[in-house]
Amino acid sequence: MSAYEPTQEGLRLPKPPVFATVEEEREHRKQQLAGAFRIFGRFGFGEGIAGHITVRDPEHADRFWVNPFGMSFRHIRVSDLICVDHTGRVVHGDRPVNRAGFVIHSAVHHARPDVVAAAHAHSVHGKAWSSLGRPLDPITQDACALYENHTVVTDGAGAVVVDPENGRKLAEGLGDNAMCFHRNHGIFTVGLTVAEAAWWFINTERNCQAALLAEAAGTPTLIDPANARFTREQTGTPFAGWFAFQPLWDEIVRTDPDLFD
Repeated sequence: MSAYEPTQEGLRLPKPPVFATVEEEREHRKQQLAGAFRIFGRFGFGEGIAGHITVRDPEHADRFWVNPFGMSFRHIRVSDLICVDHTGRVVHGDRPVNRAGFVIHSAVHHARPDVVAAAHAHSVHGKAWSSLGRPLDPITQDACALYENHTVVTDGAGAVVVDPENGRKLAEGLGDNAMCFHRNHGIFTVGLTVAEAAWWFINTERNCQAALLAEAAGTPTLIDPANARFTREQTGTPFAGWFAFQPLWDEIVRTDPDLFD
């Protein structure tokens, strides 16, 4: 039985919404994107001008919505978001796009038609763990969510990703995984929804923090592969990622209603 399957008859879990029109779906994706930025800001993932979350436009597959260059995560509203095509041209909005963000995200959106959203920020523990050039070990239940579903990319490690070839190599290194560490850079996550991509980033950042603490104190005991895979099957699905994000979404909607402006 799945951990997300109610055991009492008559109970049901919420599911990602379905939309009648692309206009409704676009507005929802933009709202989720603005909310995810507010949450990243609240968690302290902002680092000056660094960091970006993108969501593919539901009508134009070669375009994505993203934060404007140089704006605080904690201030972003739906109306602030810009839309960029895969050549880097801003097709909606009057502010520039982060060149590194465009290069990475356009490469991933091009290579992975299944990806709706992608997230990257210069969070402290993700940066620190990425310097080790290792996948996360399954030392906790939470760390098992992306067990064998993430990798480490070394191409272009440490350099600002402004060369399209380096963006292509990062997308190639990500492969079919939900997350990768770009060595000496940080965490990059993808998902079928903004909520899923954002949750894998938050989850990974906290798992990096736990791993660094555990290794500083000693040698962590690993969860055996069979149990790690079982836990991943319960907590590492696209729905599980979407659902885990919902309490954070509910919080930010209540505390930051201006994100919808």
